[in-house]
Amino acid sequence: MKKNMILALLLTLSLTLGLDAGEMHGRPMLAQTPYAQAKTLLGKGKPVFFEVGSDTCRSCRKMGKKLYTLTEAHPDYVIKFINVKEEREAAIEMKIMMIPTQIIFDASGKEVYRHVGVLEDDELNGLLEKYGF
Repeated sequence: MKKNMILALLLTLSLTLGLDAGEMHGRPMLAQTPYAQAKTLLGKGKPVFFEVGSDTCRSCRKMGKKLYTLTEAHPDYVIKFINVKEEREAAIEMKIMMIPTQIIFDASGKEVYRHVGVLEDDELNGLLEKYGF
């Protein structure tokens, strides 16, 4: 009985806070990078992936966790999280209308892809392959 009450409380708390099961187990998400620092990586001969969102947005956290896992497996990928909740000027400069937004830049620094929402794993992997990560 007590165990059921604790589980119900945890479920209610997770729904109230907008947390998914992975977050309840402490799965990390991609750490944020200041926009000024992230944009210095553009045009350096490697493709760059910007995940633009907020650490308080449920969909952004979901993408952040996927990207964290991806960067753990492929530390050579240049993938950066820009937290526009803290850097509103960055959102304006990048013309962000909704979050999460993913932006891919080619090796010369030119934007070649933009998507709003959560990418499915197979779609994300296909994009990384297509753009040379």
